[in-house]
Amino acid sequence: TILQWVISVSVGFNAAVSVRVSNELGAGHPKSAAFSVVVATGLSFALSAIVALFIIAFQNQISYAFTDGKAVSDAVAVLAPLLAGSVLLNGIQPVLSGVAVGCGWQALVAYVNIGCYYVIGIPLGFLLGFTFSLGAWGIWGGMLGGTLIQTIVLIWLTARTNWLKEVDNARTRISKWNNMIDHINF
Repeated sequence: TILQWVISVSVGFNAAVSVRVSNELGAGHPKSAAFSVVVATGLSFALSAIVALFIIAFQNQISYAFTDGKAVSDAVAVLAPLLAGSVLLNGIQPVLSGVAVGCGWQALVAYVNIGCYYVIGIPLGFLLGFTFSLGAWGIWGGMLGGTLIQTIVLIWLTARTNWLKEVDNARTRISKWNNMIDHINF
């Protein structure tokens, strides 16, 4: 429930930054595109960091908002650091995916997402959860490891972006689509 709330907010930032970056690149404004990335990522990170800190601060009490069971409360307290990590990473990763989509890198982002989930997250979760007998903590930790790698890759891609070149790439795509539309009879 808590994680879904944060993901809902970050997915909103994903859509907003994707549209904003693509519009700014198409309009020939590389500085505005870069500024949009900083603002959207920063806001989403700040919100998710506040929620993550709340989870850590109240890890022994947070489950009582949903249940009265002591056993559940103890399990939640053990898993709370993973929830906080998930909240933090899932507050950043979707926004960075939106940046990549706004730049026209849909295929690249798909490969990163699939690779980090199926090649890193699931095998690592299986290994930690079952081979090393860490149970839910291991499965969740493995998936969180995949999300961490995904986030690092997206940060790296975003940080090394040449925004002037992306404006040129956007203009090339716009020109290509305009030429295709000119050949369609309505």
